[in-house]
Amino acid sequence: MPYVYLDHAATSWPKPPAVIEAVKEAMERDSANPGRGSHAMAVRASRVLFDARKALAKLFAVKNPNDIAFALNTTMALNTAIKGFLKPGDHVIATAVEHNSVRRPLEYLKKLGIIEVTYVESNAEGLLDAKEVEHAFRPNTRLAVVNHSSNLLGSIMPVGDIGTITRRRGARLLVDAAQTAGLLEIDVEAMGIDMLAFPGHKGLLGPQGTGGLYIHPELDLEPMMHGGTGSQSESIEQPAVRPDRYEAGTQNTAGIAGLRAGVRHVLHETVQNIHTKEMTLAQQMMEGLLAVGGVRVLGPGLGKPRTGIVSFVLEGADPSEIGFILDQHYNIAVRTGFHCTPLAHGTAGTLDTGAIRASVGCFTTSEEVEAFVEAVNEIGRHYS
Repeated sequence: MPYVYLDHAATSWPKPPAVIEAVKEAMERDSANPGRGSHAMAVRASRVLFDARKALAKLFAVKNPNDIAFALNTTMALNTAIKGFLKPGDHVIATAVEHNSVRRPLEYLKKLGIIEVTYVESNAEGLLDAKEVEHAFRPNTRLAVVNHSSNLLGSIMPVGDIGTITRRRGARLLVDAAQTAGLLEIDVEAMGIDMLAFPGHKGLLGPQGTGGLYIHPELDLEPMMHGGTGSQSESIEQPAVRPDRYEAGTQNTAGIAGLRAGVRHVLHETVQNIHTKEMTLAQQMMEGLLAVGGVRVLGPGLGKPRTGIVSFVLEGADPSEIGFILDQHYNIAVRTGFHCTPLAHGTAGTLDTGAIRASVGCFTTSEEVEAFVEAVNEIGRHYS
């Protein structure tokens, strides 16, 4: 029985052959420490990082590639942005579908008495009216944080409209692009994005342990980590120059080489084509699931814009049990439980049960979606 992988919202698989080859090549010939030497191998390693930055800058319409700092993942990037930007007395606006990578840092700072937080409600489908963000503004509002797409509901936030509001009100906008980098068009200037946190291992098709943070050139964040950068080593202070200021320690050269290859794959295929394919597969999946008795699909309704995430519950069934059956009896991988986003589950009304999440990727086929729907249909008959 062929293996059907429908957990791309957690990490993409398989990786393009070019990604695997790039990691291998970097390990074999470019494994010196980037920025820590002038010999040929160190220079080649530095080139890997710079070329990856340039590819990412092209993808996100960033003018200066050095405004992109690498991170281990979106969580690290979000923590760098939130903890490095906010000051005592600041008010933050977030949404009621945020991932714990946003909620927990905000709640930590709130618990310390440093900031205040308002979570703007969306409807049950996870759709947000940007006007609600503006209504939540206070005189001390300094930052709005929104995920571009819910990792549970697949709903897409009106980031551009929110960016217009934050610019007009003199605040900054941080976007969590964990579910959209490489899958939806992102233009940081046009959309008013001041900081963009993104993973390398999901829609960008790179290895795990890669990601980054775009930081608007006007912003100076307090670095989350301090240490060696290979530059200004005589100074006791962290360098002010970018990206060194936010990249203390040795970087994951081989992983970033794979990320570079993944971004180049996305640029070649185009984000628009990838999204169109995933949207088509998600609609096919929704149509099939909605025909199964007892199934309730979460997020935007059929035909509405969404990412390639389709979460659902089956009446009378434990989501974890359904996921186990799909894995053990049908060789199909999905994600069950609470997906590190209790806020979104509260919005969807599934906080007591959790849900089953199937998510497609750029290599998913229509036949795989059909096999998944048929498996859920067979399982559902035992619960009806």
